[in-house]
Amino acid sequence: MSYSHRLPKVSQVAIARCLPGLGDLLCIVPALRALRAALPEARMTLIGLPNAQSFVKRFNCYIDAWLEFPGYPGIPEGWRSPQHTQAFLTQVQAQAFDLVIQMHGSGIVSNSFVVLLGAKLNAGFFLPGYYCPDPEWFLPYPDREAEVRRHLRLMAFLDIPLQGEQLEFPLWESDWWELQQISAVHDLQSQHYICIHPGASISDRRWSPRQFALVADAVAQQGYAIVLTGTVAETGLTEAVAEAMNTPAINLAGRTSLGALGALLKQAALLVCNDTGVSHLASALQVKSVVIFSNSDPDRWRPLDRDRHRIVFASNEGAIASVLTQAKDLLQQEASKSKVKS
Repeated sequence: MSYSHRLPKVSQVAIARCLPGLGDLLCIVPALRALRAALPEARMTLIGLPNAQSFVKRFNCYIDAWLEFPGYPGIPEGWRSPQHTQAFLTQVQAQAFDLVIQMHGSGIVSNSFVVLLGAKLNAGFFLPGYYCPDPEWFLPYPDREAEVRRHLRLMAFLDIPLQGEQLEFPLWESDWWELQQISAVHDLQSQHYICIHPGASISDRRWSPRQFALVADAVAQQGYAIVLTGTVAETGLTEAVAEAMNTPAINLAGRTSLGALGALLKQAALLVCNDTGVSHLASALQVKSVVIFSNSDPDRWRPLDRDRHRIVFASNEGAIASVLTQAKDLLQQEASKSKVKS
């Protein structure tokens, strides 16, 4: 058995990460990988929102179980009622976790929630000047840090050996099967299409459909098919992009599961998107991307590989030209590799 030198032997571990985004979950995968390597026989439970349940199934090599976050005063996501929260705390206290790790955020509110879970030991982040359950096990929140590296810094603080900082997204055979059930993708050839993802969960992080359309038309002239992706709620955005384009596009918004979207992206030559969860999915699948930042912190959320993933600030004058320049460079890199292989 391989246990951390600093952590005591534990058999029941919970990780609190009660955030809604796909990127919020994918960015902690390197930390989960390190935690699993250090505690291979421990049972790992993720406390999270309902969307985290499918994440746990896909990453069952690192996480064994999921508990639905009941809501807690001061945390906006998941709130139901005081009675529901109290019942959850009673249930979890009876489970007697050996260790709970607060990976939700700075800990201003979430640290009191974690302590109420009743574990033998708590660890995580705290913001100096606010409640710190135990300075020996809580790290000052590294505010100016990439999200992936922030959680790896916590692992190192706990004396857990790191296992690399790359993201992951395992693809299943069923993901490829689901994708092939969509007749519109049958004529797509690997590395001969580009995915355009105009959505984002927060409206002020979205580039306009017209700007995406101009980019899509320009890359289509280079011989690439254009595939528009998004959730059911984002079909209006993809339809607006398609209507503004001069060339035809395949609109798959609302027609793919997350797994099928991953399979689609895996064979794409490029992704052009806003700063949103799909950019982290591309990073996990090692798919080249141009990510447009409108109203978020690139130091925190940009993909770590700056060669494969480029960023453009939407506020910059000439942002469309910048996106096209970065896209052209990435596509030329791929074309050069293909010539060398042939």
